[in-house]
Amino acid sequence: MKKYLFYLIPLIVPFIVWSFCVPTVTKVHGTAGAGIQFLENSWAKALEQAKKENKPIFLDAYASWCGPCKLLKKNTFTKKEAGDFFNTHFINVAIDMEKGDGPSLSQKFEVDAYPTLIIADKNGNIVTYTKGYMNADQLIEFGNYGLKKYQQ
Repeated sequence: MKKYLFYLIPLIVPFIVWSFCVPTVTKVHGTAGAGIQFLENSWAKALEQAKKENKPIFLDAYASWCGPCKLLKKNTFTKKEAGDFFNTHFINVAIDMEKGDGPSLSQKFEVDAYPTLIIADKNGNIVTYTKGYMNADQLIEFGNYGLKKYQQ
């Protein structure tokens, strides 16, 4: 056993050193500079910021156990083109509909499936919504539709 441990140490030590030395970037949904940047679980903060910046709100209404929600976070929200569009035109907020503000918002917006993606005005009134997974191009198309309705 000691003989094998002697051979494993040179393999394990670099991995341990690397894991402590590599800088980590923490963003809600994606890496720095790419993807949609979300406020996490703070509807009040989203409303405040929307009023301050005079922008609509993009709400990702999700559940932690939801497979399509996880795919959106991994494959769609992290795309640069989605981030460029939504970070420019919206206040983005992601809320777990089963925690904190989630249950009351779920009731207010009649969320009955996950993910539900909602565009709301700066006062928190629904402009439009969609349900289910979509790719970045479809999401941007939805965002453009929501912006047009918001500006009417």
